[in-house]
Amino acid sequence: MGHVEVGHLTYVLPDGRPLLDDVSFRVGEGVKAALVGPNGAGKTTLMRLISGDLQPVEGSVASSGGLGVMRQFIGSIRDGRTLHDLLLSVAPRPVRQAAEKLEAAELVMMEREDEKAQMRYAQAISDYGDAGGYEIEVLWDTCTMAALGVPYDRCKYREVNTLSGGEQKRLVLEALLRGPDQTLLLDEPDNYLDVPGKIWLEQALRETPKTVLLVSHDRQLLANAADRVVTVESGNVWIHGGGFATYAQARKDRNERLDELRRRWDEEHAKLKRLVVMLGQKAKYMDTMAAAYHSAQTRLRRFEEAGPPEAPPRDQNINMRLRGGRTAKRAVICESLELTGLMKPFDLEIWYGERVAVLGSNGSGKSHFLRLISGDEKVRHTGVARLGARVVPGHFAQTHARPELLGRTPCEIVMTEHARLRNEAMKALSRYELAGDVGDQRFETLSGGQQARLQILLLELSGTTLLLLDEPTDNLDLASAEALQDGLNAFDGTVVSVTHDRWFAEDFDRYLVFGSDGRVYESSEPVWDETRVVRKR
Repeated sequence: MGHVEVGHLTYVLPDGRPLLDDVSFRVGEGVKAALVGPNGAGKTTLMRLISGDLQPVEGSVASSGGLGVMRQFIGSIRDGRTLHDLLLSVAPRPVRQAAEKLEAAELVMMEREDEKAQMRYAQAISDYGDAGGYEIEVLWDTCTMAALGVPYDRCKYREVNTLSGGEQKRLVLEALLRGPDQTLLLDEPDNYLDVPGKIWLEQALRETPKTVLLVSHDRQLLANAADRVVTVESGNVWIHGGGFATYAQARKDRNERLDELRRRWDEEHAKLKRLVVMLGQKAKYMDTMAAAYHSAQTRLRRFEEAGPPEAPPRDQNINMRLRGGRTAKRAVICESLELTGLMKPFDLEIWYGERVAVLGSNGSGKSHFLRLISGDEKVRHTGVARLGARVVPGHFAQTHARPELLGRTPCEIVMTEHARLRNEAMKALSRYELAGDVGDQRFETLSGGQQARLQILLLELSGTTLLLLDEPTDNLDLASAEALQDGLNAFDGTVVSVTHDRWFAEDFDRYLVFGSDGRVYESSEPVWDETRVVRKR
């Protein structure tokens, strides 16, 4: 069994801004703890501090039982890494180190086969076996069969970018949950998973004896799998010992207590200052009051040195003004459309003003469908997919893959792409909680939720009349997700969204289901696994 303990952790961002201040908490053996908080509050940074990817300014981190880590980028890998590389990246440290030495020895053997190279290679093979490398490959065979239906030996050299985001996530989760590490750090493990995958994850988390600290914004998954809630807000951390079902009320009660404590402190502070002033005036004329005056000054100084109690966190105020505009009655027309190798031909009409949710399992072609409608000519297809008159598509990418935004700040992006003055750009960014210091950070340094909110703002400013949203709530915190739903309700246009968010999907008019058998059909209710309808409780 394992545990995680964080003691008095302080972390300052590279630009000098404090992010975490004197953070302490413990996740005990076998506990399933959810790490929640606003986008940009420091959840991923805290996970990286615990994993050792970052070093704190002060404080300590301790863990036991071996530490298995799923980092946030899993699901959006688009480079040339193989499945072997991916599985090795989440293997125990001794296996990773032995594998690196083995790979280096193999490279030497490719260049020369002298006795020294052969001895080095033989030793590397022995060390890899001693570290448990061959045993873990047997485990990986079980994982690839469970996640992909293919033995490890047949897929280990397959490039990761040929897998969907959900397949990448499922494979790594299988490896971590089945692996030897007894403490798991999971950063957004449910992103890219379809609903059956999320239900599998919920059950796996409930059943595993391992200690788990996970970051997620899926309310239903948190309610079903987490028995502790660790909240990061305003640089501090607090823990709710109950499950997620009682978390909202617990947070409200806590903030009210903090408000009351701060009110009492302010009252006492004002009282002490008045006392010092009064005694100071009397001491000018009465020598007998000097001692009382100095005593009051000491009390005030000590009171101020102790400082006020923790201030309640400020609630987010996100105001998305998605406007849209009038278009032709038929916004999207598909005739005998088939995405090559993914589905059977289908016909579809989406009318102006409709909200259509696109549902289906991972790899069924949902994201390709949105890309095709958005105008991506690289999507192979037959048949017709066209837009009606005055329809201006705007695409929200699930992976946030926007290379044109790298190295630029939100303020620069809004100013250059939408001809805004700096004060106008900051005013727009402030409605999305992206102003201030965040507005001057580079795009790639923003949290996943902040990147998502910026994408939505760019859609707002672009004048789009057809929103094509690919998993828009994946990285959004609770307040941001609710703001997006409010924004879509007020949007004067058409919305087509791929989603696996069971709560978000309830707001849509129609459901386009990409079936596992290649059929594309409509439903009046959300269909998650094609055998039952999941309703929001």
